[in-house]
Amino acid sequence: MTFSICVRERYTDEDGGDQTRFGVAVTTRLPGVGTLCPFASSDGAVATQSLVNVELGRKGIEYLDDGLAVDDALQSLLNADEGSAQRQLHGVDADGTFAFSGDECNDWYGHVVGENYTVAGNLLTGEDVIDDTAAAYESDAHGEAPLAERLIDALAAGHAAGGDKREDLEVQSAALLVCNTEEEADDPYYNDLRVDASETPVADLRETYETAKRGYETILEKYAEEDGETDDGDEE
Repeated sequence: MTFSICVRERYTDEDGGDQTRFGVAVTTRLPGVGTLCPFASSDGAVATQSLVNVELGRKGIEYLDDGLAVDDALQSLLNADEGSAQRQLHGVDADGTFAFSGDECNDWYGHVVGENYTVAGNLLTGEDVIDDTAAAYESDAHGEAPLAERLIDALAAGHAAGGDKREDLEVQSAALLVCNTEEEADDPYYNDLRVDASETPVADLRETYETAKRGYETILEKYAEEDGETDDGDEE
């Protein structure tokens, strides 16, 4: 796999309650990355990559949902994985962060850990890819734009810095997933998106996001108008 970012953001909901959102986004020069790498729930976000072991992501989220801390959950999975030297695994939960890059991953590889996020990548053109991904997220962390949009911005920055070095692989993919702790919150259509096969995955993911966001806003407007018409009728 190529490079990914996992994020935790705390926020206040419309009723003044404390909530947390988790997001993960990834892109690579292979098809279908959304089926392999990104995992998230209302308890955290995890990305598994390099020589992928999908069970590290699936079980990682299961362990977070069961109440394990992210460092305990992911480290325990790596301890039981005979191929851990070829893995990258990173993620966030409500309180902590974790990032691991095995010493048999393919150059350039590495990771960076921030206060509320982790970024990791392998087979990259260089360290600038993850540094620029992290910097792009940090520049607008907790910003007004939806987290899904800001995750795409972070991927775009890493891609612009060089991204995956395997230029001979034209078929690429990208994906994002955002979850939050609000029990009754509407789940916007743009919080779970994938581009499975494209030569311009990040640009296509952005276009997909913008189209989905427009559709979501149209639906909200439609039902708001219908509710207004119903209320008017009741008053008469």
